[in-house]
Amino acid sequence: MKKLLVSGLLTMVSASVLAADVCEGYGPQTGRDIDQRDGENKVIFSMAPPSSQMNLCNIHFHKNAEHKAKDFSVPATEGAGFMCGMSQNLTAAELKAPEGEVCGNLKPGDTIEMHWVHTSCDVAPGPGLGSCLSDQCANPNLRVETQVFTLVNDSSAMDFNDMDYDGNTVNGYHQPKMIPDTTGAPVEFLGSTTGPSFTEQACSPLQVSWSVRPHCAKLDINSIAKWCESNEFEEKEGHGVRELVTDKRLLSVIH
Repeated sequence: MKKLLVSGLLTMVSASVLAADVCEGYGPQTGRDIDQRDGENKVIFSMAPPSSQMNLCNIHFHKNAEHKAKDFSVPATEGAGFMCGMSQNLTAAELKAPEGEVCGNLKPGDTIEMHWVHTSCDVAPGPGLGSCLSDQCANPNLRVETQVFTLVNDSSAMDFNDMDYDGNTVNGYHQPKMIPDTTGAPVEFLGSTTGPSFTEQACSPLQVSWSVRPHCAKLDINSIAKWCESNEFEEKEGHGVRELVTDKRLLSVIH
């Protein structure tokens, strides 16, 4: 009986520790497996408007995918995150090393996740997420348009210059020149900001609407190399990746 009582107490303590082993009081977190649509987070906020009705405020990318889907579910060989399945079946020509260093440490066959960040604030694009708000607009709606790419040494692959900003405006809004529209309907959900400083125990307080395209695309590594050499966002290399958020208490429902 005594042993059973002690065992029961240990089980209760263990369950209590596990229950407190995630952030409490925060809204839904990101990144996540977009093929798994369940979520139990109780914090609800309105989905941001379409990005076409918001201002582009920042462009940056992460080395390896921060999200997971069928097309990008191969565990990264270096660091956290995932790689595109197509990266396992590239030709020798596509894998040929380009001249010079690419964005710090990128090479053909690597996966990157590109983020086009949009804000409801009346601001111009610039470096960092601080460009997405202002003294007059400190609590904006935020939406991140997302595409996962496999890098290849192939000039016939997608060119990142076609997806840059370069002062482009549409209907009075700052906009990227293009975001891929042939990689599946974006999966939309409520989440947060990302990056390696956040975990399931240290959550992001910002509320973000996400649009993540479910299929990978090939991107010419030479075009992203040129972008890293000079861009108005002062981006020189890929950002780190947050470990995948899997606890349903930290995830929103994907409708």
